Amino acid sequence: MQLAYPKILWLFLVYIPLIAWYIVKQRNSYPAMKISSLSPFAKLPGSFKASCRHLLFVLQLLALGCIIVALARPQTHDSWRKSSVDGTDIVLAMDISGSMLAHDYYNGKPEKKNRMESAKEVATRFISNRQNDNIGIVIFAGEALTGVPMTVDKATLVNYLTTVREGMLADGTAIGDGLATSINRIISGKAKSKSIILLTDGTNNSGMVAPLTAAEIAKEHGIKVYTIGIGANGTADFPQVDYFGRISYVPSQVVIDEATLQQIANITDGKYFRATDRQMLDNIFDEIDRLETTSIDVNHFTHTEDNYELLVWIALGLILAQVLLRHTYLRTIP
Repeated sequence: MQLAYPKILWLFLVYIPLIAWYIVKQRNSYPAMKISSLSPFAKLPGSFKASCRHLLFVLQLLALGCIIVALARPQTHDSWRKSSVDGTDIVLAMDISGSMLAHDYYNGKPEKKNRMESAKEVATRFISNRQNDNIGIVIFAGEALTGVPMTVDKATLVNYLTTVREGMLADGTAIGDGLATSINRIISGKAKSKSIILLTDGTNNSGMVAPLTAAEIAKEHGIKVYTIGIGANGTADFPQVDYFGRISYVPSQVVIDEATLQQIANITDGKYFRATDRQMLDNIFDEIDRLETTSIDVNHFTHTEDNYELLVWIALGLILAQVLLRHTYLRTIP
């Protein structure tokens, strides 16, 4: 506990003149009668009500003290706390190429949301459920970029996903670069269990690193890669822009390099999934959610919080008690 404005406590010096004024007032506020001796009154019993005559002033001083301390703003300290929890290191590598704007068909009808929107929603739910994991995000298209480094801050991860959109990177599908960047992010993690979830809807057609080469590097570091090929079997509505900037959707053949994605998963002891619709993508992430966990050390940061509310309520209660006693039990006439 600390005070934001400790110098406010100097206001307690006001107690000195208040107490002095009260003593002087008490001496001069009651009528007196001079008599030769007080011995006839010595054995008279004292009145409990008379002994409580100073209680009102004490309540006033206590209320004032609570207000002064509240003005000094007592606060809890910011602090770091390390704890050991069960968790794993995960990097989500997401394809954001132009083809991710396609709408797949489900039961003969196109999905309302495109692949990217569906992937972002499912990934958000997945991240929210992995409370104790260190998670990072890598996006790739014609090149790869680290969106969020490894962190346990789920709010930062989810907020970043909402900003992900097509066009943030040069178009193309650099699966190898996306995987290599993910490895660079996760390799420094402290958990024994390390996994990369790679989601794409195309074939590797750009980048500097071959997908299978990146898979071999992942294997050397004990990193499992779960690959997800997203896209319905057959055709999907792909967006096309005409000369006037208008967007239209044209049914086109879905082309996913499933063989390469399966090889990546097999090399790294991971698993390959094919998501042909939103529900299947949900099920896939539910299965991946049951990944092996291990004990990791996590740093928790505690924010500063003001704790003056209770003092204010106590001050109000003391003032109310003082007013009630003054006009009831301790009422004086006149």
